Amino acid sequence: MLLAVLSGFLLAIVAPALHRLTGRYIGWTLAILPASLTAYFASLIPDVQTQGSLVLEYPWMPSLDISLNFLVDGLSLVFALLISGIGTFILIYAGAYLAGHKYLARFFVIMLSFMASMLGLVLSDNLISLFVFWELTSITSYMLIGFNHEDMEARKCALQGLFVTVAGGLALMAGLILLAFMGGSYSLSEILASDSALHEHAFYTAAVLCILAGTFTKSAQVPFHFWLPNAMAAPTPVSAFLHSATMVKAGVYLMARLNPALGEGDLWSQALMLFGAATMFTGAYLAFSSTGIKKVLAYSTIMALGTLTMLIGVGTELALTAFICFLVAHSLYKGALFMLAGALDHETGTKDITRMGGLRKAMPVTATIACLAALSLAGLPPLFGFVAKELMFESLLDSPLWSAGLTTAAVAASVLIVGVAGLVAIKPFFGQIGNMPKTPHEAPFGMLVGPAVLSLTALVFGLAPFLPEGALLRSAVGSV
Repeated sequence: MLLAVLSGFLLAIVAPALHRLTGRYIGWTLAILPASLTAYFASLIPDVQTQGSLVLEYPWMPSLDISLNFLVDGLSLVFALLISGIGTFILIYAGAYLAGHKYLARFFVIMLSFMASMLGLVLSDNLISLFVFWELTSITSYMLIGFNHEDMEARKCALQGLFVTVAGGLALMAGLILLAFMGGSYSLSEILASDSALHEHAFYTAAVLCILAGTFTKSAQVPFHFWLPNAMAAPTPVSAFLHSATMVKAGVYLMARLNPALGEGDLWSQALMLFGAATMFTGAYLAFSSTGIKKVLAYSTIMALGTLTMLIGVGTELALTAFICFLVAHSLYKGALFMLAGALDHETGTKDITRMGGLRKAMPVTATIACLAALSLAGLPPLFGFVAKELMFESLLDSPLWSAGLTTAAVAASVLIVGVAGLVAIKPFFGQIGNMPKTPHEAPFGMLVGPAVLSLTALVFGLAPFLPEGALLRSAVGSV
């Protein structure tokens, strides 16, 4: 496990040398690592199903009683599989999308470090090591958002994201220290297994406020949502990975991870429901009113992050089932749609949806994949997004608090998101041919294989939802 978490950093060291050796096949070469990690994490599923959770310990600073402990359960495995699985296709995609870029080797160094940091975050059992990996995701994402460093706007957006997430990280550090005092340990597994009522502790309110400040800034909850669309200054492979499986999901992960320990208090559940619902509707509205394809997708991510936060706050078993399903569904369709947005940009020369049209004849494969992913975004059958959305509605109707208000907000946001899905799938590919700077044609295979696999996975999970449920989702719900 230690090697699995640190392998991304080790590969990052030799990535420039590999680039010189493999040339245009660098993306496929580096993708061998996350593909291997996906197989390794999948091999742990039977152990998690039988034992519930595994804690693996490696001494780090024994004199300070700090170890690199890893907690492997349903929740951490879902995230690890999403990070490594989608990361495989992101590396392949980046090799094709950025082919010939003079800083391509540097890009892969940062991207591999980013992936390893996120894996360390979701698998850490020790609060100190979790915070170290948390900050590493902020630093590496800063370098990725500002990758086109000669562009003043990219540097500005990268700094904005860094300031917001690191400021939240400082609050999070205070919250984690308070949590350790309350739980009597820096081990997450020990805190979660404790019978002590943390919501009755004198530090509870301060700890919750500090932890939520950290998670809300990371996962772009209102009023901290403004930094995420500006992160679109990053190259498209970064946007696809950041929005589908990494960075912005870190805050959602930590809220889900700490829910069993902190969720018994009203402050925790009501704050998550209130801010989650506000973020859900705000993201949906801003997505519907935008024209740039990456901005549309970025705002729809804010909607999804708000939905996930709200479902954790509702806290019933049905709501947490909806949370896990929505998490997986969103990762699949959002990774596919961002990579397709990059393909459209790459082959048409514009990011403006209003200038696109009639591309289904020039790009039939891209159009087919985009329609599948957009159906899942809209929550229509037979895609997995439909299963997740129906579970969300059912759980909100049964919510013990604010059921009518939460359901109304969810329905309104869902209506807007259906319109967004139409913008993404119908506008570029149907109707009259738009005025585009380049003559469009199909993107290279390396840019389409990832979206195709993710969209087909969403279709398979939608037709046979017992497959993910039986394999892992039930264990993940139990963890939350």
